[in-house]
Amino acid sequence: MKNKIAIVAGEPFSVNSEIIAKSWKKIKNKYKKKIFIIGNYLLIKNQFKKLQINLPLEKINTVNSTPNSKNLKILNINNNSKYVINCLNKAHELSNKKKIKGFINCSIDKKVFKSNFGVTEFLERKNNKKDALVMLIYNNKFSVSPITTHISIKNVSKKLNKNLIEKKVQIINDFYINFFKKKPTIAVLGLNPHNDEVKPGSEERRFIIPAIKKLKQKKYKIIGPLPADTAFLNKKKYKYDVIVGMYHDQVLAPFKALYGFDAINITLGLNYLRISPDHGTATDIFGQNKANPLSLIKAIDFIFKV
Repeated sequence: MKNKIAIVAGEPFSVNSEIIAKSWKKIKNKYKKKIFIIGNYLLIKNQFKKLQINLPLEKINTVNSTPNSKNLKILNINNNSKYVINCLNKAHELSNKKKIKGFINCSIDKKVFKSNFGVTEFLERKNNKKDALVMLIYNNKFSVSPITTHISIKNVSKKLNKNLIEKKVQIINDFYINFFKKKPTIAVLGLNPHNDEVKPGSEERRFIIPAIKKLKQKKYKIIGPLPADTAFLNKKKYKYDVIVGMYHDQVLAPFKALYGFDAINITLGLNYLRISPDHGTATDIFGQNKANPLSLIKAIDFIFKV
């Protein structure tokens, strides 16, 4: 496997070009030799010009190109109606062929997928990994993960089952063991307020508790089900490494309130590394030179260390 890393430029009319430039100026020089951008050269060049960013760019034709390491290298993708998808496909192709270690994709407007899902689900389909990928929102102090990702609240209960919970917790556990050499303590939340008082017929009784019992039998360090309204207050008391929730906002909303931009989104279960900054396109401040690059810097730092 090569040690190069691609950064997918992502949504063109967003803060992505700005945070790429700001990150480039702050990251270590040894990383710059191994990073290149997958995006449109002229688009990025023009956006830098409008932002009055003075950064040397260099268009490359292949991953094996060896241009000036001081330049920000761009593997050019045609800017057309499928631009964002083509950038992602190129990153996936290079990663699958072991041409690169993995990729970081900058924020993407989910409208490009023409369906109700995001990059996690896109890669799930590309890699034929149905229900076998995990979204981990990671901070070096603490992480969260939703069992279901970008689906409507009304469909969460229909999607959940004992096997799905077990499988995703196992993937998280394996990731921590393989990358951090530690067995994580994982807290699992219930679905309903107050765990629906663990009533017969509740989701807690039907599949959340059985999944936890099975994982405990396998010697996993697991706690739960915990009520979601107090779980984040008690994380220091129980010293868990990861909180696993049943749906996206159940865990991401409190996590982002705690850590802001100091977090990254990692897709677990792939044959390569895929990471993204843990924020959106921020189109409301596009072109205003106000974007915070911290999450992208954290993503770059992380992918080179694992």
